[in-house]
Amino acid sequence: MKRIDILITLTCVLGFFCADINAQERTIVPDGYVLVDSVIYRPVATVDTTLVGKDVFLLMPTRQMGDKVDVKIKQTDAVKDAMRRQVSENSGRTLSGYRVRIFFDNKQTARVESEETLKRFESMYHDVVAYRTYANPYFKVTVGDFRTRSEAVKLLERIKGAFPSAFVVKENIEFPVVDKDNAYITDTVKVLRPRVSSL
Repeated sequence: MKRIDILITLTCVLGFFCADINAQERTIVPDGYVLVDSVIYRPVATVDTTLVGKDVFLLMPTRQMGDKVDVKIKQTDAVKDAMRRQVSENSGRTLSGYRVRIFFDNKQTARVESEETLKRFESMYHDVVAYRTYANPYFKVTVGDFRTRSEAVKLLERIKGAFPSAFVVKENIEFPVVDKDNAYITDTVKVLRPRVSSL
């Protein structure tokens, strides 16, 4: 068996997704298992990664590059330098905002309970990002990335029935998605599952 086949098979056995469409052709499926289609939900990117590390002023349309218009920006070198300095000095900056905490505990079963809470939330609310953290001695599960408290309260009201002990917390957040109506992408992948015998 080739090394790549072993790796793909092990990845599937461990429960990870085999996103490669041709993986079924290259993967040896162990006895008692079958590859099946499964739907996954992926959060959309919060940053346009095609622009990372690029100077946006150099990306403007020009006739020289075959575009229909010429966009020219006139600015001094001081402005260019100030902008580059601003970007480089703030690249690792965090954003203060709000999240909703749905789990907070430190008992012996807290690790397992926090994992279960995270999985249950993600299965119910595909459009909201969830985070599981450990800060000695507490396991925490917080959800959402909101710039304002009122946005976090809206989510709290939405999930309060399923998570009655949830509450709003202020903490550093990831940049929220730009288009809240399209916060996730659905995709179909191949997953290795135990074969169900039909008796």
